[in-house]
Amino acid sequence: MGKTEKYDHMKLIRQYAGGHKHLITLGRCLAAISAVLTLIPYYELWKIIKCAVGGKDIESIKVYAWSAVGLIIGALLVYIMALLCTHIAAFRVQANMRSSLMRRIITLPLGVFDEDGTGKIRRIVNDSTAATETFIAHNLCDKTVAAITPVGILVLVFAFNWKIGLICMIPALIGFACMMSMMGKGMREKMKEYQDALETMSSEATEYVRGVPVVKTFGQTVHSFKRFKNCIDNFGKWTTQYTLMLRFPMMGFMTCINAVFAFIVIAAFVVTKGGVNNAAILDIMYYIIVTPLVTIALTKIAYSGEAEMTLIDALKRADKILEIKPLEEGNQNSVPSDHGIELKNVTYRYKDALRDAVNDVSISIKPGEHVAFVGPSGSGKTTLAELMVRFFDVTSGEILIGGTNVRNIPQNELMKQVSFVFQDSRLIKKSIFENVRMAKPNASEAEVLEALKKAQCMDIIEKLPEGIHTVIGEKGTYLSGGEQQRITIARAVLKDAPILILDEATAFADPDNECKVQAAFEELSKGKTLIMIAHRLSTVMNADRIYVMEDGKCTESGNHEELMSRNGLYRRMFDEYSRSVEWKVGA
Repeated sequence: MGKTEKYDHMKLIRQYAGGHKHLITLGRCLAAISAVLTLIPYYELWKIIKCAVGGKDIESIKVYAWSAVGLIIGALLVYIMALLCTHIAAFRVQANMRSSLMRRIITLPLGVFDEDGTGKIRRIVNDSTAATETFIAHNLCDKTVAAITPVGILVLVFAFNWKIGLICMIPALIGFACMMSMMGKGMREKMKEYQDALETMSSEATEYVRGVPVVKTFGQTVHSFKRFKNCIDNFGKWTTQYTLMLRFPMMGFMTCINAVFAFIVIAAFVVTKGGVNNAAILDIMYYIIVTPLVTIALTKIAYSGEAEMTLIDALKRADKILEIKPLEEGNQNSVPSDHGIELKNVTYRYKDALRDAVNDVSISIKPGEHVAFVGPSGSGKTTLAELMVRFFDVTSGEILIGGTNVRNIPQNELMKQVSFVFQDSRLIKKSIFENVRMAKPNASEAEVLEALKKAQCMDIIEKLPEGIHTVIGEKGTYLSGGEQQRITIARAVLKDAPILILDEATAFADPDNECKVQAAFEELSKGKTLIMIAHRLSTVMNADRIYVMEDGKCTESGNHEELMSRNGLYRRMFDEYSRSVEWKVGA
């Protein structure tokens, strides 16, 4: 097997730090100086003990004592300066990381957010950058101190009485060996597994919480959400196995680092074989005070190693987002000649899927034509619409708008050509005005109000405390699913793009407003190429052409009368829909 290339996390951090990278180096140097200054007072302490045992005057002890106090204060001030440097660099690194991630996220195809989920991406952006900031601001100085302190301790331990020092280092060496056995490549893999498990539980917990009303309504328990329960059970099993795997090394480590005092007793017997004298008493008293530093040093090394593994895992997760390639754009800055859409043998399969979501679909939509996609859930209707606006690139085949392959149309130009209203409406935490104006950033307030009127949203605006300037989600102001959908319809009205895609756009509209919204769509769609995706077949009866999707394939096409006469899937779906509409309580 080839040698695995080492992951240089510090090089990556320095790249993110930019002009502040020198502060990281300065902070580590200051932390090293602080570590040395912290150890020197122990030499002063030895002098104080020597003076006390030798019966020297109190003035000498005062000098050594104040010298030790000055060194400790100096070490503290230097360490604070080190933290100041690393904190400034850490904030810069975090800001640059988030900026880099968001710049890349903006360029990613919209389908990435459907496949990976916005929650997972948001967690990586927030948690990975926060872990990096914590490591640089705090752990980096601690790691430097942890690296310098053992060297200084070895000097202190062996400089005064090498026999006592050697005996005291026996448990430290055994503890260090136990610690290293826990911190190999296996530990990094376990850290990754741990973060993956937390990510899965977080995602499943969010889904479960969203479903709590349903669970409580039907008197169910957590067992009704099998995936949530399974991920908790699996995490519990993993944690138990991991704990059992580390119990003996951890027991050895903790026992050894806390057993130094026992070895001092052994050392005392060794050095006092020939009789007790002032020098022996001085050494034993000194080592009783100094040896706890060994425990502190080993503990810092252990924690700094864990923090570093967490950092590496966080950086690798951020890299995964940065490694996602944006959709490639052709060299041609082409503009569609008209608003017709043509699909030629289009096939698409989602990541990790076992079958094609869309398979060998060929469709031609003329400019200004109104068409509809219908079919059972999971038949590929929404996927087909998303492929048209290039949420993803087709696996095979091609999609043309105005005779131009969508791959050759710049993304900004493509978005100008298309307006879409999907079933899952999204609004951001801004005012209604800003949410609607996203479709046309330079629109005036009058234009926004006109779009809201056409989308039948004025009843929503009238009940809000600050009208169109009310911020959604602030001071308890929230909109229902149907209201949010009508706001997104207003966006489409304001954008006034030549191609309009409606994916169950009236799914959440109440009966009173559905006919008004349909009338607004009828006015909006004049002269435009309209693509409707609907389960309510009554809304597509007047379409120029209806395409019936089944298992990712287009099995039928034609207008309503033609499809009804064929007695195929469309006829069966329409008959079932008609029976459901006619159903009455007690009928």
